[in-house]
Amino acid sequence: MNWDDLRHFAALASAGSLSAAARMLGVEHATVARRIASLEASLAIALVDRRGRRWSLTADGERIAAIASRMGLEAEAARRTARNAQSDLSGTVTVSAPPLLAAQLLAQPLARFQQQHPQLAIRVLGETRKASLDRSEADLAIRLSRPERGDLTIVRLGQINFHLYATPDYLTATKEEDWRFIGNDGDLRSAPQQSALENVAKGRNFAFSASTMEIQRNAAQAGAGIAALPDFMMSDETMLIRAMPESVLLSREIWLVIHSDLTRSAPVKAVAAHLRGIFAKAFAHAPSGRTD
Repeated sequence: MNWDDLRHFAALASAGSLSAAARMLGVEHATVARRIASLEASLAIALVDRRGRRWSLTADGERIAAIASRMGLEAEAARRTARNAQSDLSGTVTVSAPPLLAAQLLAQPLARFQQQHPQLAIRVLGETRKASLDRSEADLAIRLSRPERGDLTIVRLGQINFHLYATPDYLTATKEEDWRFIGNDGDLRSAPQQSALENVAKGRNFAFSASTMEIQRNAAQAGAGIAALPDFMMSDETMLIRAMPESVLLSREIWLVIHSDLTRSAPVKAVAAHLRGIFAKAFAHAPSGRTD
């Protein structure tokens, strides 16, 4: 039995679909399918039911998946133990962060940091899901909620404030009772800022919705209405001002999360320290937002 075959099968069991498993492993979905077929051949049992568009695990597949999951966790623990002893700044460090934070606050400073340490490779995963540190899907994670479980080292990085933003022309031309709002869609539909926005709207019209805050900002710039946006997105170029300057809509804390097995790893420590510096600088000089 090939361990790589078992690893691909464990990914399928965890992710729930070929495409999701392929994304998790960074391979083509055909590779996952081929690996699972190889594992079935070596074990001489059927692990998945291929009827229909979505594969499901057979009873034998469920049992093998549980074993594979335990083996995977032990293998990752061994890998972390070895990495924890690493003293030079080399190898790959993977950072998982919400897409907007990854794009707006992390990409450029981490790219400059990597250029200073050419033996170090940095992967930044901008994703709404929470990467598993136990399964080494990431070495460090930026989270907007504090994890409650796991062998994790957690550091508070700061706080994001959200305000209501619109163009000056929109606010001048539109009475407050006639405001229209720009809502959250897709993965952001259940975000705390959506609930806060609905509380402010009090039944007023949601004229536009979008699945990313970049799209929401652009819609607000086009005069679509009032958007709930984090202050760090604002600059003079956005041409947006606060609709209710004295009222913070929502505050969300930011956390840096590291598996405790990696806290002595030199590359992980270096990237973690740099991340702390990035957020300290960002929030020390956070734009206050134009009010007129």
